[in-house]
Amino acid sequence: MSDPSPLMAAAALLILLGVLASKASSRLGVPALLLFLVIGMLAGSEGIGQIDFEDYELAQATGVVALAFILFAGGLDTKWSSVRPVLVRGVLLATVGVAVTALVVGVVAAWVLDLSLTAGLLLGSIVSSTDAAAVFSVLRSHSVSLRGMLRPLLELESGSNDPMAVFLTLGFLELLSEPGTSVVELLPIFVAQMSVGAAVGYAFARGSVVLINRLRLEYEGLYPVLMIAVVLLTYGTAALLEGSGFLAVYVAGIVMGNASFVHRKSLMRFADGLAWLMQIAMFLVLGLLVFPSDLWSVAGQALLISAVLIFVGRPVATFAVLPATGARLPETLMVSWVGLRGAVPIVLATFPHAEGVVEADVIFNVVFFIVLTSVLVQGTTIPMVARWLRVDAPLPTRRAYPLESVASSDASTDLHEIAIPEDSPAAGRQLVDLRLPQGALVVLVSRDEDFVVPQGSTVLLPGDNVLLLADETTLPLARALLEGHSNGDGPRADGDRPG
Repeated sequence: MSDPSPLMAAAALLILLGVLASKASSRLGVPALLLFLVIGMLAGSEGIGQIDFEDYELAQATGVVALAFILFAGGLDTKWSSVRPVLVRGVLLATVGVAVTALVVGVVAAWVLDLSLTAGLLLGSIVSSTDAAAVFSVLRSHSVSLRGMLRPLLELESGSNDPMAVFLTLGFLELLSEPGTSVVELLPIFVAQMSVGAAVGYAFARGSVVLINRLRLEYEGLYPVLMIAVVLLTYGTAALLEGSGFLAVYVAGIVMGNASFVHRKSLMRFADGLAWLMQIAMFLVLGLLVFPSDLWSVAGQALLISAVLIFVGRPVATFAVLPATGARLPETLMVSWVGLRGAVPIVLATFPHAEGVVEADVIFNVVFFIVLTSVLVQGTTIPMVARWLRVDAPLPTRRAYPLESVASSDASTDLHEIAIPEDSPAAGRQLVDLRLPQGALVVLVSRDEDFVVPQGSTVLLPGDNVLLLADETTLPLARALLEGHSNGDGPRADGDRPG
């Protein structure tokens, strides 16, 4: 039996370097995925690590599993109240926008690389989806956020456009392997995949919430294990039913993230940590596949295709969709510029290898170069463009509170953070005089850098942040008493849950 300790030590070292790279990315102002890829390349056969790895099928399987958990975690952290106003725009960008991008880039790629039109469109499909997580990591490193509906729109687009990119990639792979297949024949398959994926994701999420609340496991440590099973079962079932597994896990994440279930906060933190682990592992494996010497041979052609994607393909896609939905010019330009490419294109670039496509090596190297170019050009200039277009906003800070609630199985009671504005009717009044509804309780007050344990005589001041324990029934009334409005113009209690 071979000794697994060298492999364990090497894997641990690479993961540790990935964690440290995520910290360095904040200081350098570049997405962490770029550093993850660099670490993987340095560990490869042409780097200092000298690890010889060319198993594209294993890399593809790793990428698919990792993406399932990443998309689920992204959906889990998506607030339905935020994305609902931009649902139409997000869906159009995730479908029509992806198709337009694939078409523009695919035609140019076929001409530049001297490929068949089908192979060119395959390459265009592979790079057609975006990665908002990389965008927000760059903005966070510069303490910048985005105004209005830009952030939820980008979150919704990036989470929901991956299934479309996967469908187009698999569709053009089928056209390459079976030239007699018609594009029209793929349309019913697309509708079926999206419908089945959404239905399976919703059904499994609702069932999982009921199961988690009623199972009453004796050991809290089993709940994360149960969540892992839910993600894998949701993806696997949707795929077996010939639906979109990626859409299924994303929908499941959204439904569960907006529901109340036992150990909700701890499970969300676990999902976030697991998503980071999957992201690091995926990029390290994909980095190992790259031979830097091969990139130079396609650098000029890939640079031209990347420029077309950034300055033509993505803008055409966004301007074909957003102005018709009432989006302003600065918002459309910003969405156009933040079409950052990330994990999904590189994972999809392994599919041609697994299918034995003749042009697989060229496609993989060009896609890898396009992702690197997108990260370097767009990723490092996003804060500057946001300020130039005047769509930037200060990054909201979230205070870490020394307590949290554990949701019960038969109630929706939770902790909610509520800011006390200047014009709040609660400002300058004692808690006992507010007459909060029965079932609502102020458990902690954050004031400046200190915490105040509330009593009936505690006077609330403008700028205080109140930690309120309330259920869904009493929350709106309590919020109105503390904030003085309920029209959504100020900080929403249900949008800033601590922990």
